[in-house]
Amino acid sequence: MKSFFSFLHRHRYDILFSGILFLLLMFIFIVLPKEETKNVVSFLENKTFDIRQNVIAKDKKVNKDIVIVTVDDPSYEYLIETYGDWPVPRNVYAKILDYIQEQQPKYVAFDLLFIKSLNRIPGSDDALIEGFKKYPNTYTAINFDDYAFELRTPPVIDKKIKTDIIFNSDNILPRKFTNCRIIMEEIIQATDKIGHINTPKSDDGFIRTVPIIVNYPRYNTSDNTELADEYYLYMTVKMAVDYLNKYENAGITEIKIDKDNNLLLNDRKIPLTEDAQAILNWYGETGIEVDNTFKYVSFWEVLKSIEAQEYGKQGLLPNDFFKDKIVYIGTNVFSLSDIKTVPTSKYLPGVEIHATLFNNILDNNLIHRASMPYNILISLILAIAAAFTVFRIRSVYISIAFFTMLLGLYLYFSTFVMSAYNVWVWVIIPVFLSLFIFVCSFIVKYLLKSRDFEYTYKLATTDGLTELYNHRFFQEQLRLKIKQSERLKTKFSLIIIDIDFFKKFNDRYGHQAGDAVLKHVANTLKKSVRNEDFVCRYGGEEMTIILNNINKDDAIKTAKKICENIASKEYELTPELAVNITISLGVSTYPENGTTPAELIEYADKGLYMAKENGRNQVGVL
Repeated sequence: MKSFFSFLHRHRYDILFSGILFLLLMFIFIVLPKEETKNVVSFLENKTFDIRQNVIAKDKKVNKDIVIVTVDDPSYEYLIETYGDWPVPRNVYAKILDYIQEQQPKYVAFDLLFIKSLNRIPGSDDALIEGFKKYPNTYTAINFDDYAFELRTPPVIDKKIKTDIIFNSDNILPRKFTNCRIIMEEIIQATDKIGHINTPKSDDGFIRTVPIIVNYPRYNTSDNTELADEYYLYMTVKMAVDYLNKYENAGITEIKIDKDNNLLLNDRKIPLTEDAQAILNWYGETGIEVDNTFKYVSFWEVLKSIEAQEYGKQGLLPNDFFKDKIVYIGTNVFSLSDIKTVPTSKYLPGVEIHATLFNNILDNNLIHRASMPYNILISLILAIAAAFTVFRIRSVYISIAFFTMLLGLYLYFSTFVMSAYNVWVWVIIPVFLSLFIFVCSFIVKYLLKSRDFEYTYKLATTDGLTELYNHRFFQEQLRLKIKQSERLKTKFSLIIIDIDFFKKFNDRYGHQAGDAVLKHVANTLKKSVRNEDFVCRYGGEEMTIILNNINKDDAIKTAKKICENIASKEYELTPELAVNITISLGVSTYPENGTTPAELIEYADKGLYMAKENGRNQVGVL
């Protein structure tokens, strides 16, 4: 046992770091892959992403060339009063499109679904269709879903809308949809500037990503079986490709995904998740006119400006307000169900998600996740640093303060790399693991300290040969027992033992044999008394026993029993040699034979000498 504690003491740091590695690997390969664990970790990690996005959003600047025209609550009320119901006739959008296009914007995009004819006013739909024909820089949307075939037969979409994509990665698998909310066929015939606007929520109701590519297979209309996969780009991505080609001479002729899961747009990259989604880099909270929020214009303001222009007056908006702008048109009304929750805003118009993506593409700052090996390396470094903090800093308070500072620095680091390099590194796993290791290290440290103390105490109080308590421990316990018995008015007894003719035994058989005899007697003594009694080596061949709560008569009986146990059996020194061992004993009891250590020892010694004078192998009773 002594060698085991010595081994632990010498190799405690090796054992600790091996334990850390084991716990880390167990967590990564056993705990983390479990679905329940992944869900919890993912939920918490998403929340840390939201916090970091809110922290860094104030330092971002949006592109002031992006303008959002929304049907907000005042606009909705104005439209209902003017046109009687919702949705409004399509010629209203056509009128707004004409007004904006007269000012020569770069692009106009409708975050609206023109599903079926609303030709309540003759020529209303035709006016909008004509607008799409007339303005090739105008985009509109379709939306995919998974409605049952029995409810809606999956429509066949004109192939000019789909996008051929070169996949150089085997890790990308776009979401597959089985149905589509098709828009008016006349619009599809009028333009190919159509992309999807699917924006699914996370499990917690937040939107952090958008599906850049979706898969809507071509179906056999006779039996609804799949014929081939066909891919569709997000509307804003299609518009961004045109923008980069026209205004930056990007020369993008094909859409590629590289082996690192990036959708390549010349010198820009859109990092994709495994299901072909992009993680957006969010800006400030909507409704606050600062550098990190987009410019909003109400639908009613545009209509009033058009009305004023028709009467030759100056409208609410300058005549060149939309010149060279990227204009998004959408809704911002709760009742129209297009309000989203995103990391930086509880109530965000869905149209702003498109503006955010377009701004991200122009700034080339979409978020990408750090690789798994990199995250694991960070977790390991932080965990080892936590253990190092515990074992190298003696003060508990300083080690806790240092570890807290370490976590604070890591949280700052994780926010900094997201802000400066658009990298999403893990927070929950490194922090949780380092905290776990920190606590475990404290436990191990104080277990080792406890073991070290026990080991040191045992060395200081134990005789190395017999493994009995040593002379110093005997004297301390004797003083303590006197104080305790004096306070509690109890008795205890002391037995002093001497091995008979031990010097002659040593001279005849050698000191190694003498040591063996000492060990044999010591073991017999320990077996002959209770756990609460103390068996000590007094010196040389003399040993003592402190018997707790035993009077003189019972102590003498115990001493006689011990004497008989030693003498009753021969002790085998070697297979060829067995010897008889006897002992002499003296007994004293507190308080009748003494009230100090010296008095008790002297009285027991007198009994020991009497036993020797009377022939040994007995208990001397005065």
